[in-house]
Amino acid sequence: MENLIKELGLSDKINGISTGSIAWEGKSNQIESISPVDGKIIGTVRLATREDYDKVIHQAELAFKTWSTMPAPKRGEIVRQIGDALRSHKDALGKLVSYEMGKSLQEGWGEVQEMIDICDFAVGLSRQLYGLTMHSERPQHRMYEQYHPLGLVGIISAFNFPVAVWAWNTMLAWVCGDVCIWKPSEKTPLSAVACQKIIAEVFAKNNVPEGVSCLVIGDAETGKWMAEDKRVALVSATGSTRMGKSVAVAVAGRLGKSLLELGGNNAMIISPDASLDLAVPSIVFGAVGTAGQRCTTTRRLIVHENIYDAVKEKLKKAYAQIKVGNPLDTSNHVGPLIDGQAVNAFVKAIEDAKKQGGQLLCGGEVLEGKDFTSGCYVNPCIIEMHDQTDIVLQETFAPILYILKYKNLEEAISMHNNVPQGLSSSIFTNQLTEAERFLCVAGSDCGIANVNIGTSGAEIGGAFGGEKETGGGRESGSDAWKAYMRRQTNTINYGSSMPLAQGIRFDI
Repeated sequence: MENLIKELGLSDKINGISTGSIAWEGKSNQIESISPVDGKIIGTVRLATREDYDKVIHQAELAFKTWSTMPAPKRGEIVRQIGDALRSHKDALGKLVSYEMGKSLQEGWGEVQEMIDICDFAVGLSRQLYGLTMHSERPQHRMYEQYHPLGLVGIISAFNFPVAVWAWNTMLAWVCGDVCIWKPSEKTPLSAVACQKIIAEVFAKNNVPEGVSCLVIGDAETGKWMAEDKRVALVSATGSTRMGKSVAVAVAGRLGKSLLELGGNNAMIISPDASLDLAVPSIVFGAVGTAGQRCTTTRRLIVHENIYDAVKEKLKKAYAQIKVGNPLDTSNHVGPLIDGQAVNAFVKAIEDAKKQGGQLLCGGEVLEGKDFTSGCYVNPCIIEMHDQTDIVLQETFAPILYILKYKNLEEAISMHNNVPQGLSSSIFTNQLTEAERFLCVAGSDCGIANVNIGTSGAEIGGAFGGEKETGGGRESGSDAWKAYMRRQTNTINYGSSMPLAQGIRFDI
């Protein structure tokens, strides 16, 4: 791990405040990045003070004046170089993500690949920031609309995707002409610092002003500064619904813009004629990937009564083959939870499910022994529930899969939608009518609805986000770039008279 830290240009003592190559010195509170893999301290990071934060914001404001006037394709060219830099560092950065967060090495590499993919997407987008032209009702007038950058974009990211979701926001915001201030999770600060180092090298080669990419490592108070700061035009926040509501209230109170990607309580419906050869692997990866710590994790499995027992037995056999252990060992499927607090939430949720009539079918143990010294490893579990009790309606960020039975599709969709969250959803069926029913306006109420694939593993080409308590934001692909820009309608009079709209006369 020491060689990995050196390769990424890090040290064991890190300043968590940066506007590129600038880092302010001084004493402040510190946090330790502790790996859930083995419980060891990876490094110590100095937290930002309010004074640090204000210096970062000031530098970002100065940088915006230059960056926003650069032609978008030139900004895209710089993002292209960032993608190449990430390619060269993919192995090392993926390993750091895996070690600091605890996800499997395959997923760590995959997360860096997401960053590369969004760079590629943003490069093309830099030449496609289209507006519209409209016909005016007034003679010799032309109307059109165009998009301008917002200014400062604040990004609050979560531990479970310590680098990818930041990249979703920054790469789009940068080609749009915005500058970014990143507050990463205090549970995964080193991955953020490594990204800032990589970006800084590319920016320096291109004479990009300091302040286009800013990093402020802090706790919830730091996020509050950003949410309440009128200088920050947009706050993009990823995390729990509780956190998102707090951000939304603060940003709305100053009439700012927010983009929220919050909790998920994702369900998969298994129809009686579904291909179980397709469904079972999708269920298992969706439920246990990233140790159940994805916002798109499959948490509820709604199975038709005719195949319920068969699905249950296949899943028990599949879960028996899951290997839990050090995520840097590619033979393991599942790594640790992020910390002891997450383990406690896992244990409590299982206890609550049992009290509410649930039956534990397999798994559920906190693992002990020489291979699990951090105390953060758990055995993924399946719990059979007779209905959606309080615990099923909650999102527990852990590998717990609740399995339920349904009689007909209307009942299944009703069960599916009867939760506060609305992120991702899936149905497995070979019936076209069932698939279309699930995707129609009265079907899934989620931002993502899939057929014959799982709830997890979105591609960057489509807009990512959800409804209800998931927050309603959209990131990544499609036209998500519009969230990072302000729309302006323009009317040009190229004639010699001054007619008014709607035929209004005002003669003087």
